[in-house]
Amino acid sequence: MKKSLLSIFCICILFACAPKPEDQLTIFKKINEETLANSRAYETLEEATRTIGHRLTGSEEGAKAEEYTYNLLKGYGMNVAYQPFEVESWSRGAIEVQIGPQGKLAPVPAVTLAHSPVEANVMAEIIDMGNGVDADYEAQPGAVLGKIALVYIGTLPNSPEGTPGLHRSEKTALATKYGAIGIIIINQVDGGVLLTGTASVTGSLIPIPAVCIGKEDGMALKESLKTTKQFTSIKMTNQSGLINARNVIATIEGSEFPEEKIIVGGHLDSWDLATGAIDNGIGSFAVLDMARTFQALNLKPKRTVQFVMFMGEEEGLLGSRHMVNEAVANGTIDQIKYVMNQDMSGNPVGFGTGGRSEAEAFFKQVGAEIMMVDSTTFKNRVSGGAGLHSDHQPFMLQGVPYTSPSSNLDRSIYGCYHSDCDDFNLVNKEHMVNNVRFSSMMLYALANADTLPAKKLNDAETKAFLEGHDLKLKLQIGGDWRWEE
Repeated sequence: MKKSLLSIFCICILFACAPKPEDQLTIFKKINEETLANSRAYETLEEATRTIGHRLTGSEEGAKAEEYTYNLLKGYGMNVAYQPFEVESWSRGAIEVQIGPQGKLAPVPAVTLAHSPVEANVMAEIIDMGNGVDADYEAQPGAVLGKIALVYIGTLPNSPEGTPGLHRSEKTALATKYGAIGIIIINQVDGGVLLTGTASVTGSLIPIPAVCIGKEDGMALKESLKTTKQFTSIKMTNQSGLINARNVIATIEGSEFPEEKIIVGGHLDSWDLATGAIDNGIGSFAVLDMARTFQALNLKPKRTVQFVMFMGEEEGLLGSRHMVNEAVANGTIDQIKYVMNQDMSGNPVGFGTGGRSEAEAFFKQVGAEIMMVDSTTFKNRVSGGAGLHSDHQPFMLQGVPYTSPSSNLDRSIYGCYHSDCDDFNLVNKEHMVNNVRFSSMMLYALANADTLPAKKLNDAETKAFLEGHDLKLKLQIGGDWRWEE
């Protein structure tokens, strides 16, 4: 009897002395302290932009960026692997654009949009197609057949209510559909800024040349078309071919549900006109520092966390499509429970539900705890929209829920989006650190939650979700709508 009592006493002492699991708020405070003291997001991005330059997929610089981030994560002591894939890569060559009345053409500054043909030499009349949406072409049947379509990259002021805001690649697909032999897209940024980016909805070469001209030149051209026919000569050469690229993946295995994965990713690649410090250096290098923070604190949430550097996003979501296609093929897609996408993200004031209204309560609750750590910067604003054209898209099309930080960045930096001024001088260190702090807290909450805020949708539910968020038309234009009518 005495031995039994002694055993019970010893067991009670052991349990009393055993460390209790730390509550979430305590973890959040540790993440906050670690990041404020030791974040390397800003410094590593500065080093990469200085020593590597741009990070175009398939280029020598792109391969260096893959190696840089792999070695950085290894240096943090993490389990890191490459995920190689083969892609059709594109890079720009020479371009010459001339515009004017017939016989009086003059050079106009322009930049080639990605996935334009390897070689093009066209000369034709320019037809103003406004916003470049279906309604514009239907209002002028046959107007662009054998001509060059002129469209605005955004939505023009005083456009009809409900005008769809299409991506430049979708506008190019429509111009092709209606018979145009080329497309000129007017940028919306003042100061003659020229924008690049893909004009392909598939990531493959398009059949017509696509170029961007500055806002001032474009709006003057629109005005002149009201009274005088205008023509253009577009000459270009580009390069295209199959190359090898690699996603970089660092993994922390879950303590209770290792087969369930939470992915946080940002695209490492950039366009080649500048160093891509904003798009997407601030997002991808924040992900790298989130990984460093988790490793430094030895955080072991219930679910497996994968920190992913996606390549090929700019050329058609190539790296994320590959990851999803591979997961579908090997039957592991259901293991991916949530995705956090970091694309041009910084200084978060909240998080998005990715269109999943059932997740709002979770993000509000976790956000309230984040505000207990810092309510000066973080405002717990939960947004509910769902969109396309970033690395969450392939996952979303398989029904996987996603979230992204709701950024509060200086709007002036977006003028350099995809342009030759997207350099490190635009980066705000405090905003990067804030992103690492708050996103790491939300990531931990997702990976450690007893119940996730939203579940993976089945095929029928995914179709209804996409229709409910008015994404069907855009997906049809892009060839990603897989449901028969």
